[in-house]
Amino acid sequence: MSNDANENPSGSDLLKKSSLYREFQAEREEILKHKWIESEKEGRDIGFDRALTDWIVKHKTNWRKNRMMTSVRAE
Repeated sequence: MSNDANENPSGSDLLKKSSLYREFQAEREEILKHKWIESEKEGRDIGFDRALTDWIVKHKTNWRKNRMMTSVRAE
């Protein structure tokens, strides 16, 4: 008797293993770090939407460049 769960990964398992999903998760973690830092500076929760917008404007381009450079070196 075979174990179907190991032979046929679920859609959720495939999603979690995809590079696109891993990039999304990494970016989300950076945004949440930015939210925490900026909220600490202001002494209040700035909210995800504001943190997202601020991170995109101030940090996304450099973060992506650094991430791409790191992934190229790892290969």
